[in-house]
This record gives sequence, structure tokens and C-alpha cells, in this order.
Amino acid sequence: MLDDRAVDQVRRFNRLVTERIGALDEHYLARSRPLGQSRVLWEIGPDGAEVRDLRRRLDLDSGYLSRLLRSLERSGLVTVAAAAGDRRVRTARLTPAGADERALLDERSDALARELVAPLSPPQQRRLVGAMAEVEALLTASLVRLSVVDPGEDDAQRCLRRYFAELDDRFDAGYDPEAALPLLLDEMRAPRGRFVVARLRGEAVGCGVVKLHGAGPADIKRMWVAPEARGLGIGRRLLTELEVLAAAEGARSTQLETNRALAEAISLYRSSGYVEVAPFNDEPYGHHWFRKALG
Repeated sequence: MLDDRAVDQVRRFNRLVTERIGALDEHYLARSRPLGQSRVLWEIGPDGAEVRDLRRRLDLDSGYLSRLLRSLERSGLVTVAAAAGDRRVRTARLTPAGADERALLDERSDALARELVAPLSPPQQRRLVGAMAEVEALLTASLVRLSVVDPGEDDAQRCLRRYFAELDDRFDAGYDPEAALPLLLDEMRAPRGRFVVARLRGEAVGCGVVKLHGAGPADIKRMWVAPEARGLGIGRRLLTELEVLAAAEGARSTQLETNRALAEAISLYRSSGYVEVAPFNDEPYGHHWFRKALG
């Protein structure tokens, strides 16, 4: 929990950033539209974008996004049309004038970035850019949301397919889910278990399962984070969430097995308080077995 001084620092930072980048200006980058419209124009991109993807990426209310798109349509910069096969799917595309405007926004955004750091000395510029990279990573991590879902849902199955594909690529002899210890769908849903998905900007980027056995050790299974989302602490958050779910159902400990090829996972488990123990199952792909007492 942030104390009052930390909250005040965050608010001062927010005020400074919005002032410095011109977010309060009705004519962002000296153009005839505010920042919101300019950002939507940039996000549509040269290939167009489905409206539902824009809403997810920008985390905007559907009504507000519709108003922004209508404004851009009236300016002749964007067209929005329903797909021929499914009128519920609408796609926004740049007109030639919109493409020119986006290119100009890119040029002026680059100029603004240079202007922000120009008054600083070279060492200060390096400090600022490095600090910005750190803030970006941490703010991105703060966007990740965890939720319990049914293992049969599309996001859950998509995560599992990517998880199995990665294991097949990384294991010395490949990976065959049929050869591993079975984990049935019913074992991953209440009351026998829980399936947790991590989402970043609406995209599923990680998953994990806890298989429950009453007061006995709960099994942690199917822990995976997408390569493009690693470095954000998602794996540790997933592991902690699974432990909390297990404890809430009466488990006094959690246990898991892993393969020697997954060095990052082994490091995560050890740093999270897991202790290596004797094998407690006959998982053919297992090389290390871990257990942790839950407080």
C-alpha cells in the first residue's frame, strides 16, 4: 500500500508528464485535434484495425471510442466499415489524407521527443531515457490482470497450445502432451482446481493451474508466460495467485515438478521459497520436484 508521500509523488509525476507532452492542449502537436484523436489515428496504422482491437489496446469505453472515430470520419481521415461476413466486426482504415496526417504526427512526435531532452546534458539525457524505459516497463507490468477462467475458454486453450509448443521446442527430446501425466479439464475447474489467465491489454499472455486435494499439497501446473511478456514479473504474480487460491481452499502446501531445460522456472521457484524434494509422482518429463509450505 502506497503511503501519502508516494501517492503525492505519483500525482506530481502525472501532472508534469501531461504538461510536458502537451496532453492538455486542444491542438496536440500544433494540429487541429486533441491528443485522444491523434492517438487513435496513430493506432489504426497503415493496415487498419478492428474497432474491438482498438478498444482493447487503448482500454477505452466503446462509446468514447465511437465518438473519437466519428470525429476522425467527419475530418475525412478515417473510414469505418462492417465486415462483409459479420456486420458485428467493424474495421477502421486511414484515408489517403489520414495516412498523410499520421506521417506528419510521427515527424512531430519525434521532434517533441528530441525537444524534451535537448536542454539536458548528455549524462542527464541518458539518465532520463533510462528512467523512462524503467517506468515504461513497470507501468506495463501494472496493466497485467489475472483472472480465474474456465479451462475450456479460447484464451485458456490458446495459452495451453503455446505452452505445449514451447516445451516441444525447448525439451531435448521434444514434448508430447499425451505422454505426460494427464490433467483433465475438470481437474482445472472448480471445485477440483482453478485455471488462471494473465492478460495484458486484453491479450492472454500467461497461465497457470492449481489442482486441489483438500488439505493435502496442491499441485501447481501449466505455468507459462508468453515470451513477449517476460520480464514483467508475471510468472511470480501467477505463482503467488495460485498459492493464494490453494490456501483459500485449505491446502497447507503447494508442490510442482519441472524439467531441467526450464532454468528460468527453476530459479523462480527457488527464489519463491520452494524447496527441492524427492519425486512425488512419475512425470516422465520431470527432473526436479519442489514443495512449499503455505503460511
